[in-house]
Amino acid sequence: MAKPVLSDPITLRLPLDILQDIEKIAETADRSRSWVIVRALKYYLTSEGSELLEIAAARQEVRDGKVMDMDDLLDELDALNADDEKSRNDAA
Repeated sequence: MAKPVLSDPITLRLPLDILQDIEKIAETADRSRSWVIVRALKYYLTSEGSELLEIAAARQEVRDGKVMDMDDLLDELDALNADDEKSRNDAA
């Protein structure tokens, strides 16, 4: 497995209780503090961070006018439901 390309070192100040948790996890897992922090950041980026980016993209779509009127959406859904109902009745 290829080693990841790393950035220059960064400085980060943490609350002491979080640092203590990181150190406990690192010791228990026989890993470095950096490894624990990178894992935590990856988890955040794939969950909450990803959701924030999706929300920002959706807001931009609204600003760009890429929206659908709610009444038009409801009409389209009603039409789809009517089509499904007709298909079920025709099959019976």
